[in-house]
Amino acid sequence: MNKLSRKPKQVQVLESAGRYSRFSLQENPFPLSPVNKNSNDKRINGEIYEDAIRSKEFSQVENGFLKQPQSNLNRLRLGYICDTSYIGRGNGKSAFLVNLTRRINKEFCLDISDEANKCFALYVVPEAGGRTKTFTSFIELIFVSLVQSGILDICLASLRLDAAAELYPDVDVLPDCTDDELVAGLNSQEWLKNKGVDPDKLSIKILESDYLQSLPESFPIMNEYKLFTSPLVTTEMFKTYFSGLKRGQEQIEFLFSHLVQLLMASGFNGAYILVDDFERIPDFQTARQRKDFAIELRSCLLDGSYVNARYGFYNMLLVLHAGVPKLISEAWQAAGLDNRYPILPKIESKHLIKFEKLSNKHVSMLLEKYLSIYRAGHVDDKLSPFTQEAVMLIARNNENNAARILKTCSELLEKAADTIGCKEIDEDFVKAQAEGLGFDDMDTVAPAIEDQKATDLMQKAVGNL
Repeated sequence: MNKLSRKPKQVQVLESAGRYSRFSLQENPFPLSPVNKNSNDKRINGEIYEDAIRSKEFSQVENGFLKQPQSNLNRLRLGYICDTSYIGRGNGKSAFLVNLTRRINKEFCLDISDEANKCFALYVVPEAGGRTKTFTSFIELIFVSLVQSGILDICLASLRLDAAAELYPDVDVLPDCTDDELVAGLNSQEWLKNKGVDPDKLSIKILESDYLQSLPESFPIMNEYKLFTSPLVTTEMFKTYFSGLKRGQEQIEFLFSHLVQLLMASGFNGAYILVDDFERIPDFQTARQRKDFAIELRSCLLDGSYVNARYGFYNMLLVLHAGVPKLISEAWQAAGLDNRYPILPKIESKHLIKFEKLSNKHVSMLLEKYLSIYRAGHVDDKLSPFTQEAVMLIARNNENNAARILKTCSELLEKAADTIGCKEIDEDFVKAQAEGLGFDDMDTVAPAIEDQKATDLMQKAVGNL
């Protein structure tokens, strides 16, 4: 039988209409999976986010990094976002970083810094299983993130826009279109020619920039100057060029010198590299490899011969789970990084942002945010169909861990939807589902997590506790 006409024995069953209507919800709002910024599902791509929960941490990043003028070479260039106590993964650091990336890129930090800085942000996640244990593989991930972000397209478009404005002052190169449409147009030979703009003249004008004078002849934009018949340089050409460089020093030189020159010529004066799950790197390194990595990091960011070290273009924030500072502290000391940015500071330091545990108030705010996005109709209680007592019980039995709380709420809502006549998820309902949820002895509820004395692992590691 032809495979085109054959059907599977198991098919996806569409949800019955109104499955969650008695809860005044359109769908189940809660995710079962951790944050994945590339997903189309807003429940897990970080789009659903309550800013107020992490306002303290954002304020620290904003004041310590984003608002500091890039022209001040003594500002912070390296920072850490670190858990202060261990309650497992899922405390919301990835969601925080994804939304911080979006917040910075919304206006390229111009709004946050009162136009002192024009900076973009890159979200970088080391690969699991030790595939990102070398500095070379780390900078390859940074370049992949740069390509995926579309920043190179924006950079090339900005260069051409500035050149066109100078060469063709009477030509309207800013039509009534979206930013994305303008970027696409400025990177198209046909669009430029239809505007009466000669792409070849733009290429020559661009290369007059002081920032670009020391670029190697093999650098992609040099081709536009050498061969007038060549097509406009695109991001794809940069990908090809990067893959043709020798792994190691050539690629590092490209990312931390040559590319920085191009980005500065296009009007950016900095960038923020936000590294999630940083422990995936040192977890698989030997002591020598950790030291070598730290030495490379210091050289590229602070005091090496690279253009980036001279101007401090890239700023880096590393997300550290509890225990990671102790793991890498010896390497940081051996590399000299600890002198400038101690991983275990003995006093409060602006470069270290402590990622606090969620309070009960934060838990309620988190659930209210997810519920509001999928709310159908008016409700008097923003937590409905959950009662406040049920939420506190869920939070305590999940140690106020955001990911586990959301997963539990998703499972409870599914159970409630399957239960005829159930319109509310209260304490009794939660307790009745205890075994399926993996909860133990729910009749004896532990004290709320914020009522317990927290162990600050950062202070414990330096011997203050």
